[in-house]
Amino acid sequence: RGPSRASLSMTNKRAKPDSGITMDDVDGFSAAELFGQGVCYTYDDVIFHPGHIDFAADAVDLSTKLTRNITIRTPIVSSPMDTVTEADMAIAMASVGGAGFLHYNMTEEEQLANLKAVKNHRLGYVVRPEVVTPNTPLSFLDQLKTRRGFTSVVVTETGLIGGALLGLCTSRDHELVSNRAATVASVMTPVKDLLVGKATDAIEDLENALVASKRGKLCVVNAAGELVGLMTRSSVKDKKLRPPPGAPTVDKQGRLFCGAAVGTREGDKARAKALAAEGLDAIILDSSQGDSTYQIAMVRFLKEEVPDVDVIAGNVVTQAQAKRLLEAGADGLRVGMGSGSICTTQEVCAVGRGQATAVYKCARLAAQFGVPILADGGIQNSGHVVKALALGASAAMCGSMFAGTTEAPGEYFFAPDGARVKKYRGMGSLDAMAKGSDTRYLSESGHLKVAQGVSGTVKDKGSVCKMVPYLIHGVKQGFQDMGAKSNAHATELREAGDMRMETRTGAAQKEGGVHDMHSYKKVLW
Repeated sequence: RGPSRASLSMTNKRAKPDSGITMDDVDGFSAAELFGQGVCYTYDDVIFHPGHIDFAADAVDLSTKLTRNITIRTPIVSSPMDTVTEADMAIAMASVGGAGFLHYNMTEEEQLANLKAVKNHRLGYVVRPEVVTPNTPLSFLDQLKTRRGFTSVVVTETGLIGGALLGLCTSRDHELVSNRAATVASVMTPVKDLLVGKATDAIEDLENALVASKRGKLCVVNAAGELVGLMTRSSVKDKKLRPPPGAPTVDKQGRLFCGAAVGTREGDKARAKALAAEGLDAIILDSSQGDSTYQIAMVRFLKEEVPDVDVIAGNVVTQAQAKRLLEAGADGLRVGMGSGSICTTQEVCAVGRGQATAVYKCARLAAQFGVPILADGGIQNSGHVVKALALGASAAMCGSMFAGTTEAPGEYFFAPDGARVKKYRGMGSLDAMAKGSDTRYLSESGHLKVAQGVSGTVKDKGSVCKMVPYLIHGVKQGFQDMGAKSNAHATELREAGDMRMETRTGAAQKEGGVHDMHSYKKVLW
């Protein structure tokens, strides 16, 4: 349902100069007209009209403001959910020019450990290599193969990266050893027989040395012989087969970007300060309904105590909500309520808003403060990202899109139908709340808990390092079709009323997808 054509004066015609040809005055609607009718719309309800193309898709510039002071090249970030973002996802998202936000459904120590893992990671090395002490039994490797799919471990004195390198134990060393109680030290290949690289060498030089050696692994050490990282032949091969990732998102010291979520309880103040001390780049105040006295007070506290860390407040869906948080000093806003695939807030609590309308309305208000917004929830494909950005979001926050990827927390297992899956759950599900996420729903410990989300599984989607470049190219093609050369240009077109759009009927939405096929396989890239 769109604006009344009668109310927009269909009698007026636009004449093409010197041609005598006239066009209907109303051919689609501006964003202000479409979203000013008292009806809230989702992404699928809205369709944009094509614009004039005079540039290539590759020329589209999607770089954007993540917060008031942070710019990213790729306008996609991962959600701080406990089945989406921990260190592996944050590393991957930063490596492709986006950003990842660590969830806080874990202890302060665990969250700090994840942050340190991101900040210490060097692109080109294996993420979280398995490192053990020399006394580790071979039975641990059997469990490791089931749990992570790894068949090899690096052996150091401490069992950690940073310990003195002692050796490497691969499947060739241990797979035919029947005594699984034997230690890795008894069968490992000692350091003197390993291919070892220097931490001061360039990543490209290390990769070339590994390929030239025809070996499977290269351990990287510092001048003291302490393990710094691991490179494998398979990781180098994967890198060469994937699309080029482009420039990563890094902090002022050249380390990978990492954000994190915290709550609004008194104990979260100390957690936020501890994270800031370890180099955290941005804080998300994680709440399903961010317009509260608790969050306003937390924003003010953080801007006073950790002024160098940008604060993203939310979630909000109305201008009134957004205004209070922006006046408190928020550097960014997270927009969305009940639109996620695993969220049932709108059903259970009867509050929320269609995501397309929420993004447009909040973006217009936030722009007056010079603050960007994140469109959080409802993103299922590249077209939804295009719509979120075109309606005013600076970046799209993805949860279900990245659940089930290689970098998402959790281990793969096989569903009854044989599909390889990972668990995915809403932070409002009873499973997540039992672990502590009830704080984001303002639920007090000991009170009755009502689920505002579900738990389930999602299929294996591969690596986000492969997914995101293709996703972004789809977004660039969408911007090209709309005639928008950048996010800034899209804003100009939208505010001038030159970006035209309409709503779609259910039949139009069906027609816009695959139909009238006997069978088909939908391969996105």
